[in-house]
Amino acid sequence: MSWFTDQNYLLSDQYKSASNLSARIQLHRRFSTNKYGWTLWIFDHLQLPPESRILDVGCGPGNLWLDNLDRIPDGWDITLSDFSPGMLQQAQDNLSDCHRRFVFGVIDAQAIPSEDEAFDAVIANCMLYHVPDRPKALSEIHRVLKPGGRLYAATNGRDHLREIRELISAIDPNADPTTAASEFGLEDGSDQLSQFFPRVTLHRYEDALVVTEVEPLVAYILSTKRSALVSEKPKALARLIEHKMKLEGAIFITKDVGMFEAVKGCRFTIHFEKEMK
Repeated sequence: MSWFTDQNYLLSDQYKSASNLSARIQLHRRFSTNKYGWTLWIFDHLQLPPESRILDVGCGPGNLWLDNLDRIPDGWDITLSDFSPGMLQQAQDNLSDCHRRFVFGVIDAQAIPSEDEAFDAVIANCMLYHVPDRPKALSEIHRVLKPGGRLYAATNGRDHLREIRELISAIDPNADPTTAASEFGLEDGSDQLSQFFPRVTLHRYEDALVVTEVEPLVAYILSTKRSALVSEKPKALARLIEHKMKLEGAIFITKDVGMFEAVKGCRFTIHFEKEMK
């Protein structure tokens, strides 16, 4: 098991609260070349009826909804969930002053406490690579979706943030090389989803990072906890980044991200598939 799917580690360290994730979000918000934000782009793809029930699994601090409050149709019934109570509390705090009502719940995507065919859409924004038993989670998501319902599953590709891994390796050659794409990435996510959904489409988000300040990049790298050696040497990391920045003017970092849109078959399709097995 990699740290990406070690739920004890994720709950006790990485996502006990929103602090680590916030450091990473801030780097993307400040230095991304695509100024049309990631959360706006995701929301653009939610092509759903004006009266829809939506489940967000792994909602994090709720930024998808916070950034799009004025765009949410009045008829949408939205449940925000996360496996981390601390992360869910941050989402509740962030959305506490908004005019609309959200439902919040601590939910494990591998055991969703909802009836069959309850939702028109399920959103899994950069979280399926953290699920230990992904087939079980995808089976649960399929179960709670209505026929014709959609799963929107965002993730990364193999080259995502490659230059950050190179910076870490320069200080610690033995640092953990595992990436999200090794669990559920843009390259193989379609194959995993196709086991449950008859139609899967990949939408890519074109972007990169051009970082011109040392501290935000240091904070990002330290938040990932990829290497104990790097965490013990923040000054060495800062000097390395500063040196590279002086030589190149800025540090270019590849972003390789996108979102799968998977559609559940209608009842006739599901019945036909069962008959053919």
